[in-house]
Amino acid sequence: MRHEEEIWEDGVFAQRWEPAGAPRAVVHLLHGLGEHSGRYGVLAERFTGEGIAVSTLDWRGHGRSPGPRGDTRFEPALADVERLLARGGERWPGTPAFLYGHSLGALLAIAFLAGERVPPPGGAVISAVGFHSALREQRAKVRLARVLGRVAPKLRLASGIDPETLSHDPKVVAAYRADPLVHDRVSTGFALDALETVDRLLAGRRDPAVPLLLIHGSDDQLAYASGAREYAAAAGPDGCTLLVYEGLSHEVHNEPDQARVFADVLRWMDATLSSAPPT
Repeated sequence: MRHEEEIWEDGVFAQRWEPAGAPRAVVHLLHGLGEHSGRYGVLAERFTGEGIAVSTLDWRGHGRSPGPRGDTRFEPALADVERLLARGGERWPGTPAFLYGHSLGALLAIAFLAGERVPPPGGAVISAVGFHSALREQRAKVRLARVLGRVAPKLRLASGIDPETLSHDPKVVAAYRADPLVHDRVSTGFALDALETVDRLLAGRRDPAVPLLLIHGSDDQLAYASGAREYAAAAGPDGCTLLVYEGLSHEVHNEPDQARVFADVLRWMDATLSSAPPT
């Protein structure tokens, strides 16, 4: 496995992991809120072991990318996804590409696909998408976020993420708490973007342009599995597969049962590749 890091012209931090030979596919990985791409090294190692390259970045306001912590706005983020895919096409021309978005990255992945941006991937893995969440149940907070997001979009507040809800593995939780690149801030502008994106995606058509695999833990306390179930039911079985793992938490890729989750993801990717037209 080869690992390389780079800084884009505007300061955005990106990195990639590559197998020893030419990759048979590329996964463009989009991380979650408050974390960074460096937390996905183990998952990247699993992919490269299967001949699949991984390309990723840190959102603006996250990790090693510039910007106030947590002040990540959706339009620039979607443009960065577009750039990530385009750079991947230049580095691995003709190689099938997948999006793999977790949590915030899952929401941005679906928004990217709904916006029909280019270049489109050949499929997408959507992990722990937050269509339903504890925040959206608190109507007073939602109303306040919609107001402050317009009048004071730079105001930053605590995200409310409890590290104990991420994984049943105490080592994962301890590493998250000790990670200097992890933060617990969100801006009201970000909150408004997220709320409006969820509203738009749930109100719009749900016929994904590419095959989707939705994966979710049944015990996810941050993003409820009911949201993934609702989206998958509306999208229908053609091109959309839902896997809900009983007893797993928010980060299914970091649970003690992560090998089973990865095996399911890999099986779906292989099936998608085998049914795709030649590149």
